[in-house]
Amino acid sequence: MSDTANVEQRRTAGRSVPPTRALALTYRVVLRQLASRGRIIALTALALVSTVAGFALGQTDADLEAGVRLVSGLGFAVIIPVVSLVFGGAAIGDLREDKTLVYLWLRPMDRWPLVVGAFLAALTLTTPITLIPVVAAAVLAGSGGGLVAATVIAGLVAVIAYCAVFTLLGVALRRFIVWGLAYVLIWEGFIALGGAGVARFAIRKYTRSIIVDRTGVDLDLADFSQMTGIIVPLLAGVVALALASWRLARQDID
Repeated sequence: MSDTANVEQRRTAGRSVPPTRALALTYRVVLRQLASRGRIIALTALALVSTVAGFALGQTDADLEAGVRLVSGLGFAVIIPVVSLVFGGAAIGDLREDKTLVYLWLRPMDRWPLVVGAFLAALTLTTPITLIPVVAAAVLAGSGGGLVAATVIAGLVAVIAYCAVFTLLGVALRRFIVWGLAYVLIWEGFIALGGAGVARFAIRKYTRSIIVDRTGVDLDLADFSQMTGIIVPLLAGVVALALASWRLARQDID
């Protein structure tokens, strides 16, 4: 697309298609794109590993600390971020890769409904696939209602924040899976442990803080209050979606 076409498109953006209609249209298109059978089966199987582990732990009469470490170490360190990455990054990234994003792009509408609609589609799939098995793991671990409640609250915060951040990666980067895994495995898994400054940019620090605040079990990378653990990741998600909207409005789509 030429610079002239881009300028004209931005001038007319939002005049013909109302934002709510644009959001609903994007949501339907992206949800259909993301909901492939193979992807859902594979990610559900991954998430069910936590449920099986929770059941096995429950059979050993493990204490609360063991349950917390299972949920935080498997559910919040692997399952939720990885599934969020696959759906969140692909929400717009897949449309761009297979050249179908241009059909939404050429419609005279604002860019933020495209981003928000894609994010909501990713969230729709990520939430049940991750939270149901991880919460079930907390229940089956037999560690008490405190862990279950903490898992629900921290899990909701985690899927919203991760899906938003990875939606931004899908807009800004072509190899979003590589960069997303680097963030989850290297930044959150190792670098964030090195100091309080860099740890502030790790979503896992905030979700673990929620779990620690509600259960009293001590975990590394978890020293914020529950309120901070909830508010900061949600604000980060809003900022990520705003940046993704800004970036999408200023890039060429072929």
